[in-house]
Amino acid sequence: MCITELDGKYFSHPAKWRDTIDPYTLNYHLFQVKEILGYPHAGNDVFHVKGIFKGEEITAYIKAERQTGAAVENEAAIIRQINDLEVPRILDADFGDQPFIVSREIPGMRLSVIVGENKDLLSLEYMEEYGEMLGRIHRLTIHANPVADRRFFHVPSREMLEKLDLAYLNEYFENAPPAGKTVFCHGDFHYANLLWKDHHISGILDFELAGYGDRDFDIAWAILLRPGQKFLKTWEEQKQFFKGYTKHGKYDWKNIQYYMAQCYVYFLNSSGSDEEYCSYVKAWLWDHCNKK
Repeated sequence: MCITELDGKYFSHPAKWRDTIDPYTLNYHLFQVKEILGYPHAGNDVFHVKGIFKGEEITAYIKAERQTGAAVENEAAIIRQINDLEVPRILDADFGDQPFIVSREIPGMRLSVIVGENKDLLSLEYMEEYGEMLGRIHRLTIHANPVADRRFFHVPSREMLEKLDLAYLNEYFENAPPAGKTVFCHGDFHYANLLWKDHHISGILDFELAGYGDRDFDIAWAILLRPGQKFLKTWEEQKQFFKGYTKHGKYDWKNIQYYMAQCYVYFLNSSGSDEEYCSYVKAWLWDHCNKK
């Protein structure tokens, strides 16, 4: 297990928690693995390692595709075009039989660690920069494909709504908004994919899903409350987010609200045992989508 010190606090990556590929067997060209430090929780196989790059011992992350569609090649292609944002720098990669990328470690912590239980809305100190960074990303002009299709892009079925006791939303979802402005989207911009150091964003992670898509959906995905999340529950926090975002672009709140509702139904469908979260989502849907 790796113990990392930052700002006087100590954090660790978990020990091996599932079967993975053997990172020593990957087809490296420039990097040599010396020691595995930890196994971060992720959809793909991710390893925190010490290794040698151009004669220097460094710490890095290896991300290897675990399933079809993981798109680490897309992530590498995107990152290599971004020069003025805090993104991981690709040190090595191979996209043959076992696609993978190696990137230098970026110091920083996730916002969930920094704010903890978010007493006194400590998160308000970070929301403006959070929104501003997404606005900056949406202004990028780089070579990329359209974002890959995801289930969250689609209206939940009547069967799902009825199962969740949300049949009153059928009419709401029948009135989908017109497609919003197409911009370059991160595709998975949320708190777990950002690192912070000294009150500023130090790293933007996971560009696998990046490409051109609907601006307002990308915003909705960024401000959703996720299970276990202790911030972005209030309008005050969202207001600070939009204060930052509008430094770089406009948005359509009606569209964002629709996409948030759409995503919340899917989250609700997979969070049955989390009573606190389910109660929050059902109350949010009633307050924002119910035609009284």
